[in-house]
Amino acid sequence: MPQCEHQRMCEAPQPLLYSDFHEIHAMKLEISRVVQGCRLGVLTGLGKTGGHSLETPGCLLYTRCGSVPHLTQDTLHTLTNLPAVTQVTLATLAEHQEVLEEFKEGVRKFAGLHDTVVYCSLHDPASPNPPGYITNKTVSVWGSGGRIELTVQRYMALQAAIQPDWYQSMADGETGQENTTRKRVRKAVDRTLSHLDECLVLHQKTQALTEAEIFGVVEGGDVQEERLRSARETAKRPVAGFVLDGFQSGAMGTDLRNQLIAATMAELPQDKPRLLQGVGCPDEVLDCVEAGVDLFESFFPYQVAERGCALCFDFDIEPDPERAGTRTPTVLDSDKEKVITGEVPRENGDGSGDARGKMTRFEMDLRDSRYREDFRPLVSGCSCYCCRNHQRAYVHHLLVTNELLAGVLLMLHNTAHYLGFFQALRRALAQDRLADLKKQVLPCHQGQ
Repeated sequence: MPQCEHQRMCEAPQPLLYSDFHEIHAMKLEISRVVQGCRLGVLTGLGKTGGHSLETPGCLLYTRCGSVPHLTQDTLHTLTNLPAVTQVTLATLAEHQEVLEEFKEGVRKFAGLHDTVVYCSLHDPASPNPPGYITNKTVSVWGSGGRIELTVQRYMALQAAIQPDWYQSMADGETGQENTTRKRVRKAVDRTLSHLDECLVLHQKTQALTEAEIFGVVEGGDVQEERLRSARETAKRPVAGFVLDGFQSGAMGTDLRNQLIAATMAELPQDKPRLLQGVGCPDEVLDCVEAGVDLFESFFPYQVAERGCALCFDFDIEPDPERAGTRTPTVLDSDKEKVITGEVPRENGDGSGDARGKMTRFEMDLRDSRYREDFRPLVSGCSCYCCRNHQRAYVHHLLVTNELLAGVLLMLHNTAHYLGFFQALRRALAQDRLADLKKQVLPCHQGQ
């Protein structure tokens, strides 16, 4: 493509394309304060009625095919303070397109979801997405039946069948592999902007999406120039918010990621939410919140449960354990155990390429034989169903005998613990106690 044409397409505003695009966005981000870069606020006007809200920094409720893994809707709702927004993914729903189109009432009713706002992303953050299957016209997702190729037209037809309240535009996110060239990164940004423009046109023409809102995707890999270009150009489009892609755990070094996120944030409007894909580990969440991120996916509790592990890190900055929701995990106090100070591979492999991944310092492996006669709750002071009714020894027994109940109990605990972490984060920001929270969550980082 000639250089002048490339600049015209990727750098110049395109007002004619959006002249008939009606700004119906009811979503509004109200920032109450900014603490060390962290944006404390509330996202209001969510859903088709505008009656839902979500506090920030916060996370979405992770699902696969519309359901939280291992949990029924009734079991899930034994938990309190669930996020108002549920994440579904095209990767798990694309093979059901004909069924959803025949059903005509969207995935919310199809999956029997309770009163919730539905956000639809392209990929499942807990599943592998093999590279090399993106063209100028298509992207691919992987369902249970294999690879599904999506054009923009099919992508938008799927969104119309799913009927989300908001969704991300189609994007080329293949910039995290080693030896990715600047030319390939530039092409990913160009493709993503082109896909966004096509999605906006079809969005306006699709009756089933008239009350939905669209998030633009910011790409650019590890090239700051392309990150900034992607952010600037996406911000010119009539989008309700932004999805930051390509920062998934392991895609780049921590310092570089934080630097790129901070630089990207400076190019985005302050009054629109920023959702970060693929980051869930608590220490990484804290880094990214300080860089200006508002929203996260909550796939991390599921990954931990799939490893047979329970979240057990401390986020209590309150003197009253009833208010804090959890006390210091007694797993860290046992004279038989030590705080894990880094990633620890499982004996059967690191699980790369599947949902399990590697153990982190924030969890304990309940498959370990040390828990066979441990009759304490998973975390002392935790009010989830598992901790109130069962012991580590029982969950250990369920895991070693491959009982399905193990996944149920671990997902209940891990979800409750993870949501409690975000509540503690918002409380710390409101009380100017972010440093205290970081000392609790990251004890091994002190003095470094």
